[in-house]
Amino acid sequence: MKNEAKQVVTNFLNAVQVADIEQLNALLHPDVQWSQPGNSRISGIKHSSNEVFQMVGKMFELSANTLKLTDIKSICVSGNKVACLLHWNAAQPAGGILDVDNIDVYTVENGKIIKVEVFTADESKEEMFWGD
Repeated sequence: MKNEAKQVVTNFLNAVQVADIEQLNALLHPDVQWSQPGNSRISGIKHSSNEVFQMVGKMFELSANTLKLTDIKSICVSGNKVACLLHWNAAQPAGGILDVDNIDVYTVENGKIIKVEVFTADESKEEMFWGD
């Protein structure tokens, strides 16, 4: 199970880096529970892959399509849970910059991501970037 969970998450993160929507959709369970930290326009709990894709669409809109997963620093596995240290960058035309590490914890069952908990290293920076 450990290797399957790690492979699913690795495939997911690689798909994020190249914006492979078909692969992302294949790896997220339709009823995925996604927790995005903070109190911004993108924060809160998403209850489906559709809600996750809507959130990501808003992130691309707010970042003028510059949001990028620039580094997968670490992938750690415990059973069907995978914790990843990730680095994100984005820039807004008005000058806002996002340059932040996140720790994402993915739960995998039957080859699909069923739960994601995102932790940010700088919640105030993210809230300022994403707005309310």
